[in-house]
Amino acid sequence: TDPKRVRAVGSHGQTIRHRPRQAHPFTSQIADPNVIAARTGLTVVADFRRRDMALGGQGAPLLPAFHRVAFGNAGEDRLVVNTGGIANITLLPATGEVRGFDTGPANVLMDIVSRDELKQPFDAAGKTAATGKVDAALLAAMLEEPYFATAAPKSTGPELFNRQWLDAKLAGRRPATADLLATLAELTARSVAEAALRYCAGVRQAY
Repeated sequence: TDPKRVRAVGSHGQTIRHRPRQAHPFTSQIADPNVIAARTGLTVVADFRRRDMALGGQGAPLLPAFHRVAFGNAGEDRLVVNTGGIANITLLPATGEVRGFDTGPANVLMDIVSRDELKQPFDAAGKTAATGKVDAALLAAMLEEPYFATAAPKSTGPELFNRQWLDAKLAGRRPATADLLATLAELTARSVAEAALRYCAGVRQAY
């Protein structure tokens, strides 16, 4: 790409520590924007999280501003769901303030199981999960996680939803890998849906 065609570089960096709920909240990312600017000769926009935290937010997720520009419509309520390692939603009301927050795990727990039990980095196309059955008792235990009931704004990551969290919820259960993956997929769907129903009137009306 011709550098003259690039207006600016947006560099979030790599988060190495994110603690928005402590008495003295902080977040830390590596990747120096000064180095990027010096090597590319371009304007670099960086340090995306800390101003939001200074104003009382969680500094995450980062997508609501983009979602407002790309998908906002003054005539209707809209909700955007983003699923990566962690799932988050953006509420785009017909009128009023745009809001966004992390709802809980998306692929992060499924990828852990895939690495540990399938010896694969992820369950490609969800093929293994699609052959499994949801373990209702395990799902109920997972949904008891206090994070799901915590009011927004909120954010989370692998500091909470990790192997230790999963083992604690399993509490000695040994479901088949396919069943565990299916249950984790259902956990993502349920936690996203319940957050949407709780915070978006338009979703409740359509449900």
